[in-house]
Amino acid sequence: MPLANSGIDYRLIPLALIRIVIGWHFLYEGWAKVLNPGWTSAGFLKSSTGPVAGLYHFLGSNSALIRIVDQVNIWGLVLIGLALMLGLYARAAAVGGMALLALYYFAYPPFFTPVLNGVTEGSYLIVNKNLVELFGLAVVAAFPAAAFGLEGILARLKNGAAPEETLPPVAVDKAVPEYLGPLSRRHVLTGLAGVPVLGGFVLAVLKKHGWRSFEEAHLRGVRGQTDEFTASATVKKFSFASISDLEARLPYGKIGNITLSRMILGGNLIGGWAHARDLIYVSKLVRAYHHRDKIFETLALAEKCGVNAIITNPLLCGIMNDYWRNGGRIQFISDCGGQNVLEMIQRSIDHGACACYIQGGVADRLVEEGKFDLMAQGLDLIRRNRLPAGIGGHKLETIKASVDKGLRPDFWMKTLHHVNYWSAKPQPENDNIWCDSPEATIEFMKTLKEPWIAFKILAAGAIPPEIGFKWAFESGADFICVGMYDFQIVEDVNLAARVLNGTLVRQRQWYA
Repeated sequence: MPLANSGIDYRLIPLALIRIVIGWHFLYEGWAKVLNPGWTSAGFLKSSTGPVAGLYHFLGSNSALIRIVDQVNIWGLVLIGLALMLGLYARAAAVGGMALLALYYFAYPPFFTPVLNGVTEGSYLIVNKNLVELFGLAVVAAFPAAAFGLEGILARLKNGAAPEETLPPVAVDKAVPEYLGPLSRRHVLTGLAGVPVLGGFVLAVLKKHGWRSFEEAHLRGVRGQTDEFTASATVKKFSFASISDLEARLPYGKIGNITLSRMILGGNLIGGWAHARDLIYVSKLVRAYHHRDKIFETLALAEKCGVNAIITNPLLCGIMNDYWRNGGRIQFISDCGGQNVLEMIQRSIDHGACACYIQGGVADRLVEEGKFDLMAQGLDLIRRNRLPAGIGGHKLETIKASVDKGLRPDFWMKTLHHVNYWSAKPQPENDNIWCDSPEATIEFMKTLKEPWIAFKILAAGAIPPEIGFKWAFESGADFICVGMYDFQIVEDVNLAARVLNGTLVRQRQWYA
């Protein structure tokens, strides 16, 4: 109820809080994009799956329109966020925010698509966070949510003071009078309710993105060093290479119509499929470490170092699409792993994979079952969508049988590592060896003229990178797939670049 003689209804406080927190979200979403000069909405638009996806795809395919959409989106978020936080033109800002949220919602409506496992932001059915905020802004637009905002002050100044008989007497001995013209101190304080929150917002942004002086920024610019994606370890005294330690960028090769860095980021660590022998806690550790923000930080750091692709499971399509919507550009090669290989291939294609292959474990099983026709259908489905199509294998027999049956993909995925490490004991096999015949693999792969992406080259961490990288490239691999934590990326890129820019003794020619 209104406080006597104040004209202020304190029941509107929750409404004002809704306005302010949504404004905070809008303002930071916009400002984060301002801080990222490479951000673009192109990936968000091109990957749209909603009922009006055609419109989004059209916008995303036109570079001139993309520039307009990007600027409207960025500054729309910033201005709407500021207006909501400060309570200035709140009704118009709420309507504008509802329009933006509706566009976001219908680009990826959570209707009745399959529920994905793995790392995702949440599970939604029809209602998601965009729809919740949209209805929150509808309430802000319908009710006087700016009573606790600058708009309330401006309205009171415009309308003048309340009738004189409603004003309590002013004590003459007060140093600061209770009423100053048409505004009381209470009205001023409530009208400025959003200002301290905005100050808190500025402090939070500085804390998250760093307190940099002009001198520091100038020195870093002169030295050509940036560290916006410098990884951070949970143990503060643990030191490792940051982006400023990057020595060289990786060379590139091509598979079909896509250009790939010679070292590709492996997705097992991010997806939680960690091979850890008998260390049963590692999978939980991986999942706890790679939360959404850490995954994005890892991918961004990899991009900064020149790693332009990740190989992972279609269950992570959601996180990849979310990363692209936030400005990321790393390419996604899908292993199409799952019970129904054709369904996983189609899901990967629909969610923006740049290449697909029949995953090693799946291909091993299909070969054992003699289902070569299904493998051929998978390759054909990938190629019909103009993507490079591959076949993977943990077992050399999988690759040999595919060749014997006339299956010639655009690239091969085959495990490759030596077995000169202490836990490489084929019997009993305990998730500790993935290429039990490396010499035979090397000899057979010499006969194939398609690009070869070698994986498990470090035997799931048993072989040091400084040994495993050179051994894999000299043994014939055209690309290597390496699972890396954020604190390993810069060092691994430096090692791979040194190997590739140095002297390599290869018996197999490059096929990429």
